[in-house]
Amino acid sequence: MKPATTTSRASASQRLPRLLLSLLALAAPFAAPASPTDRDAAVDRLMQRYQGDVPGAALLVLKDGQPALRHGYGLADLATRAPVTPSTDFRLASVSKQFTAASILLLAQDGKLRLDDPVRRWLPELPESDAGITLHHLLSHGSGLIDYEDLMPPQTVRPLHDADVLRLLAAETRSYFPPGQGYRYSNGGYALLALVVERASGMPYPDFLRTRIFQPLGMSHSLAYVQGGPAVPERAYGYTEIQGAWTRTDQSMTSAVLGDGGIYTSIDDLAKWDAALYDNRLLDATSRRLAFSPHNKVIGEPYDATYGYGWRLTGDTVWHSGETVGFRNVIVRWPKRHLTVVLLSNRNAPEPYRTALAIGRLFGGD
Repeated sequence: MKPATTTSRASASQRLPRLLLSLLALAAPFAAPASPTDRDAAVDRLMQRYQGDVPGAALLVLKDGQPALRHGYGLADLATRAPVTPSTDFRLASVSKQFTAASILLLAQDGKLRLDDPVRRWLPELPESDAGITLHHLLSHGSGLIDYEDLMPPQTVRPLHDADVLRLLAAETRSYFPPGQGYRYSNGGYALLALVVERASGMPYPDFLRTRIFQPLGMSHSLAYVQGGPAVPERAYGYTEIQGAWTRTDQSMTSAVLGDGGIYTSIDDLAKWDAALYDNRLLDATSRRLAFSPHNKVIGEPYDATYGYGWRLTGDTVWHSGETVGFRNVIVRWPKRHLTVVLLSNRNAPEPYRTALAIGRLFGGD
């Protein structure tokens, strides 16, 4: 996503006042309101596009472990007019990656694998040219693997699964850079990690998530969705605005790939996930430190960030966004302030990251 550019004939002295006014306008939504009533009104303004008979959003603000704001906006399903509620389940897209990373860290805690294992130890189908790639490289987007979406045949009509991603990458010997020598966001890397979870644990990836993460934390609305498997409990359907009308665009040819983005969950379940990231109930202190350490400098994205394991790190925040056909999501955590904002939406726009930051600022986040 590249920022838009414009050409102006105005002089520097003319542009400066305009720039100051623009900065003031941008800062206005971030200013802390004088009272909770003013704060609520400010949140409503920020969430205005999600309100009404349109695809909506669920918003959660956690402060000191308690919900300071927990609200649904708009509709989860335009056909049935089902409203979005705090228990509505959204497709997380790439927010799923933190669960894939946590699964690998749990298996490392179990002694079932090591983070410096060559990926070919677990996936020998990959070519010899991938011999230098480790699980650490996959977790931190330092593998150099070619994007699997670019390897898909143009006539693809059957949705791909994680095993299909492995098949495509097994036939590819090119790379963007040598392992550990760069950064390139890789959905394929996380699809491979889901397969490593299966082979190291001896159970299907959805079952591992259910038994090792979701059930222990009481996340009863969460699952890696597989067509023909358990239904999503309170499912939101994705939409895209096309020529002024909302059109259901809920699935694509990559929607069945689980490791990079196949989890559905609600803001209520994510509150339980967030709580577990502060203590040892799931990941021990070493695993949490690894997840939130800056392993790789993010390059080629519109964010000043580093990448941990399934998380971006920017200043005092750890966060991740997720985008797929019909869904835009983000979770932003300020761990030192014990503050978290989650915004899940079933629509292709707007991009929610800056909205979440603005809402976080209203509750004390920088």
